[in-house]
Amino acid sequence: MNQRSSPPCFAAILQDFFCRYLIDQRNLSAQTVASYRDTFRLLLTFAHERRNREPAKLTLSDLDACFVLEFLHYLERERGNVVRTRNVRLAAIRSFIKYAALRDPASLADAQSLLAIPLKRADRKIVGYLSRTEMEAVLLAPDPTTWSGRRDRVMFATFYNTGARVSEIIQLQVADVELERSRSIRLHGKGRKERITPIWKTTARQLQQWLQAQRATPGDPVFPNRKGQVMTRSGVEYRLRLAVNAAAEICPSLAERNVSPHTLRHTTAMHLLQSGVDPTVIALWLGHESPTTTHIYVEADLTMKERALATLQEPSDQPVRYSPPDDLLSFLESL
Repeated sequence: MNQRSSPPCFAAILQDFFCRYLIDQRNLSAQTVASYRDTFRLLLTFAHERRNREPAKLTLSDLDACFVLEFLHYLERERGNVVRTRNVRLAAIRSFIKYAALRDPASLADAQSLLAIPLKRADRKIVGYLSRTEMEAVLLAPDPTTWSGRRDRVMFATFYNTGARVSEIIQLQVADVELERSRSIRLHGKGRKERITPIWKTTARQLQQWLQAQRATPGDPVFPNRKGQVMTRSGVEYRLRLAVNAAAEICPSLAERNVSPHTLRHTTAMHLLQSGVDPTVIALWLGHESPTTTHIYVEADLTMKERALATLQEPSDQPVRYSPPDDLLSFLESL
């Protein structure tokens, strides 16, 4: 008589989820896999600290709805994550639970209660962007007499010129920069989508001088850290924060601004829109999945709305006395 094999343990299912499902079967990008990895790193650390459970000893039953809700509450209240980040973490956990339920059907009942946890509705705020004066101040803020300052000047200029995401900038390689035949940069975007963006003469000149000074090879990162390795997202955010603080001394309006790398992307889009570029072209420029995504910049552009309002005739504030349009109506009104 055949004995039924024991169900796989949590650790084995999690490893298969990453190696077989995410990487081999779905062939997700390295950035997406890293996002899933960060979610489970946080989740396992949380389980160890709050439940005193070693990650390798966890079971699927430990990941019940109550535990996951507690984890999501921790992300928002203690780590200060916004609703969108909370939803990204929940989506990653949901994806794993669906996979785990297929591997271990006995966990299906627990999985159903966890999958019932809803995504939170997030406020849709108007995008923040910099004025041209503020952007120019940030571009000139890094110290050109230092290696890091020279890199930052070129990096922020590339951010502004291309409207690239921070992930696209840090993985940009020398081979992706074309300065001879056509001044352009090849960006590797979300979902393994590539796009080519033209660059200004000034940006091309800065990049050429920078790359020549670094004696970089085609496979090297365009903007490395001090060790010659790929910069981290937090590293880019830190360097931008330093530049904004320095620029605030010349441009005081920056003192109260929370400027992130994504703010530079929004700034590029808004300046293109204000220059009269069609939103469809801006969507292609930014690598948006749908042109409708670009409508958020139209909504945020007060100047464009003011121009539209100026085409309308203002209503009169003087009382208007009604007058019947013809004799027959006048007769009826007199009855």
